[in-house]
Amino acid sequence: MDPAVLAHARAARGFMPDDEGLALHEVGLRAGHSGLGPLLEIGTYCGKSALYLGSAARDTGAVLFSVDHHRGSEENGPGWEHHDASLVDARTGRTDTLPWARRALEDAGLEDHVVLVVGASATVAAAWAAPLALVFIDGGHGEEVASADYRLWGPKVAAGGYLAIHDVFPDPADGGRPPYEMYLDALASGRWVEEEPLGCGSLRVLRRAAGAPSP
Repeated sequence: MDPAVLAHARAARGFMPDDEGLALHEVGLRAGHSGLGPLLEIGTYCGKSALYLGSAARDTGAVLFSVDHHRGSEENGPGWEHHDASLVDARTGRTDTLPWARRALEDAGLEDHVVLVVGASATVAAAWAAPLALVFIDGGHGEEVASADYRLWGPKVAAGGYLAIHDVFPDPADGGRPPYEMYLDALASGRWVEEEPLGCGSLRVLRRAAGAPSP
């Protein structure tokens, strides 16, 4: 990974450890080289993971679409562990992470390779038709939101493409259940095969099997 972009990624706000970010970058490289379509992530937040994937997109001639409403997930709200008052717009009293994401991309020189899509994941998915080489799910971790992200975006991954899921914790003491349950559902569906060498920490990477059954 480009050392300059890596430095920006390490400094960016977000919750992705560096080793998981580098593993995600490697997945992005493989997806970008596949030629199956663009890359897409759900959950931009302040742009940290978009730098790891955006660097891979730039290096492979691909494009990353990063989808987020930028109003924060439930776990980013007041009183929750990941609430950050500095991300709240003083004028509206609402979370607004979009300026931070834009700044992160600008500082890293990736604005031409990452397209920020501002909107709810389900709304964007309903209008999305192009096959994707990679879908990275790291949006809201509530049960309904996480389940919808997998149900709506998983079928849009081309055969041979990748599905990456963040914050997969087998032990409930380490984190919430929805991403782990999403991961188990994907494996049980018969449509996905785990790419174990690419996984790292709480990041799991699956690949859509050729001839996999339709959703």
